[in-house]
Amino acid sequence: MNLFKREMKANRKSLIIWSIGVIFMVAAGMGKYSSLEGTGQSMNALMADMPKSLQAIMGTGSLDLSTPIGYFGVLFLYLAVMGAIHAAMLGSNIIAKEERDKTVEFLLVKPVSRTRMITSKLTAALVNILIFNIVTFASSVGMVQKYAEGESVTADISLLMVGMFILQLIFLVIGTAIAAVYKNAKKATSLATGILLILFILSIAIDMNEKLDGLKFLTPFKYYDAKLILEEGGFEPLYLALSALMLLGLTIMTYVFYRKRDMNV
Repeated sequence: MNLFKREMKANRKSLIIWSIGVIFMVAAGMGKYSSLEGTGQSMNALMADMPKSLQAIMGTGSLDLSTPIGYFGVLFLYLAVMGAIHAAMLGSNIIAKEERDKTVEFLLVKPVSRTRMITSKLTAALVNILIFNIVTFASSVGMVQKYAEGESVTADISLLMVGMFILQLIFLVIGTAIAAVYKNAKKATSLATGILLILFILSIAIDMNEKLDGLKFLTPFKYYDAKLILEEGGFEPLYLALSALMLLGLTIMTYVFYRKRDMNV
C-alpha cells in the first residue's frame, strides 16, 4: 500500500476545488483593478481618508493602489488567508481522519510504522500546498502582468508567493500538531482553523493600534505582510528564523505525539 498515493488521491477533489477558487479570486480581484485603473491616484487619496480600522481590514497601508502590483498586494492578504486555511484544514484532516473515519485500525495492522505513516502523509500534504501555491503564482502573474503595461511583475509576485508558501507550511504543521496532540479527532480541524482566525484578527488589531506592535511576533501573518515584502524587496531574517523554529518544533511535536498516542479504533 502506497500511503502517499492514497493521500494524494483522497485529497485530489479538494485540491481541484481550492485551485479553482483561488483562480477565480485572483481574476475577480484584478478585474476590479481595471475599473479603478483610470482613478488610481484618487483611489489612494480615498483610502488615506478612510478610518484606520478599515485600512487595516483591507490591508492597504502604504501600498500604491495606482499600480497593478500595489493593488495585488492588497489582494495578497486574502490569498494568503485562503492558502493558510487550506493548509491548516489539510494538515489536521490528513492526520485526524483515520480515527474520525474509523480506518486507523486498518492502517495499524499493516507492516508500516507510525513514523512512516506520518512522513507519507506530510509529504502528500506538502505536494498539495505546493500545487496550490503554483496555481496561485501562475494565475497571479498572468492577471497582474495583463495590467502592468510591459513592466515585469514576476519577481515581486515570486517573493510574495514564497512568503505565502512559508505561511502555508506553518499552518500545515499547526494543523498536524493539533491533530496529533488533541484527543478528539473530529474537533481537530475546528481548533486549527480557530487558531488561524485568532492569529489573523491579531494581525489586523496590530495594524489598527500601534501600541500592540510588540505582539507582531505572535502572528505569522505579520511575518509575510505584502507591504513589508514589497517595500523591503525581501524577508526579515528574524521572521525567517522564527518561522524555521515553529516549523521544526511543530513537526517534531507531530511525530512525537502521534507515535505515543492511544488510537481510538
